[in-house]
Amino acid sequence: MADDKSKAQTDPADALDAPSGDGAADEEAVTESAADEATEPEGPWTRQSIDIPDGPITETVEYNTYPADRFSHDELDLADDDLMPMLRNMLLQRRFEERCRQMYQRQKISGFLHLYIGQESVSTGSVYGIRLGEDSVITAYRDHGIGLAMGMDPGVCMAELFGKKDGCSRGKGGSMHFFDASKRMFGGHAIVGAHLPLGAGVAFAHKYRGEDNVCLCFFGDGAMAQGAYREALNLAGIYDLPIVFICENNQYAMGTAVDRVQAEPDLFKHGRSFDMPCSLASGMDVFSVNRAVKDHVALARDGQPSMLEIRTYRYQGHSISDPAKYRQEGELDARKSEDAIVRLEQYIVNQGVAADSEIETLDEEIKQEVLDAIEFAENSDFPDDDAIYEHVYAQEDYPFIN
Repeated sequence: MADDKSKAQTDPADALDAPSGDGAADEEAVTESAADEATEPEGPWTRQSIDIPDGPITETVEYNTYPADRFSHDELDLADDDLMPMLRNMLLQRRFEERCRQMYQRQKISGFLHLYIGQESVSTGSVYGIRLGEDSVITAYRDHGIGLAMGMDPGVCMAELFGKKDGCSRGKGGSMHFFDASKRMFGGHAIVGAHLPLGAGVAFAHKYRGEDNVCLCFFGDGAMAQGAYREALNLAGIYDLPIVFICENNQYAMGTAVDRVQAEPDLFKHGRSFDMPCSLASGMDVFSVNRAVKDHVALARDGQPSMLEIRTYRYQGHSISDPAKYRQEGELDARKSEDAIVRLEQYIVNQGVAADSEIETLDEEIKQEVLDAIEFAENSDFPDDDAIYEHVYAQEDYPFIN
């Protein structure tokens, strides 16, 4: 059970555990010691400034924060007609993974299974902030949600989990290797932090080709301790790559609370070491995520890499075999009370966009869509034995084997 330390992170739906400065329209530097006493801003987001003394020189570092319940959809240039599709996007991820857990228990799915339940606003808010089909996305092994958010077919995704040849990686990748080049979804990577340099490479390709596209590189809080994190951000900073490094901080990495493994548990501040703009958003509010990602994507298109921490919370264990006994009593229920899907449903009803009955109908349609995906996966065949040699080398005659 995690210690209740002074550095422990607060509920991501509240003040984001980042000291509040004045709004963007009225910037004012505040010292770190006085930050807790700073007044709440009038603008849509807060800006934190910290004076760092260095002899006779003072450096002012600014951080944007994006709290929950601060933004409305019209402020984000989202139409009323966008709200139900956003909700659908999030609900599809939730219902898909609930069935994944059930299929694993029935031994239809083998190997590792890392569920995304609780983090759906991160993926949905992000994909609504990029140009789908043009901008690129790369992520770690908790990849189902982002894949579905980007429009990957649920049946194809479920077939991959079942190890079937109609899966997105032809049944040879499984849970941790969702991939769809046509949608510019470049994985799904199992080794912690190893895909961050790949993300930098994708961004380099965009720049090298003269494309006005960006790469979103998602990773967990556990990857922050890997050397590949520092290498990738350093390269991005040197080459001014069009990339947004997005830390999905779900609080525990595998099973240890962030404040117990990071001397600076405000992970977004780490990007400052690479002279990057750094921000913190609430992963319990899809609008908070969307606003933050849009702002950071705009920076990336101008050749400015950046670091964004989205403070979220996973409801399940690290993997399907993790009982998550490291949580404090009542912690999970408290987090679920800020569920991003429920928050969006309530917002839609309050805005008069849809009634509760319409949302219930949508949910039932999605549940059936997931059942159809399972049926598709069941009816798909396993790969032939010879498929083990396919898509291993670029050359067709396997010269490295011969």
